[in-house]
Amino acid sequence: MATLNIGIQGLRSAAAAGLGMVAGALVAMAAQKQAMDTLHERLDQLEQHARTQRRSNLARQQRQHWELLSKAIDDTELAEVLDIFERPVTPERRRQYLFANALYTNLLCYYRIGNMGRDEFFKHVRGIFQNPIVREYWYATQQQRASLTGTEEAELGRLVDDLLLQLEEADTDEWWVVGEPPTDP
Repeated sequence: MATLNIGIQGLRSAAAAGLGMVAGALVAMAAQKQAMDTLHERLDQLEQHARTQRRSNLARQQRQHWELLSKAIDDTELAEVLDIFERPVTPERRRQYLFANALYTNLLCYYRIGNMGRDEFFKHVRGIFQNPIVREYWYATQQQRASLTGTEEAELGRLVDDLLLQLEEADTDEWWVVGEPPTDP
């Protein structure tokens, strides 16, 4: 009987030690989970801050772009610096092209900072490209866009090129139904 008591006490001690180890492991795992949750939360905050900073930087860049274009639109001598079109244009047409550039760039910026999705971008572009001067600007700057391969801007440019082709081939005056707006990825 004494041997049985010693064996039971040994099992109890072993069980208690095992339970203690399991409890310690559970406490350690809970602490590790808490630390991981805190790290994930901090990482989410940093990613959100990075997205906000990117949007802010794009908005600032858009503002600077508009300021430069405004100066060129108002001053024909400065506008000559931006005369990079396929063929010579009059000062009046150059100013119109610069304004068309500002319109398109504004839409591009709104898309990039997340103020509109790809489908809304498409619908706005479909509207502004009803103007023949804007279309003329687009074709006059085709070579410049060709150098933007592999970029988001190049992808959106191809979207516009496809839309213009569809608009030209359409046999309807209802331009607002031409082309299928893309879905956002």
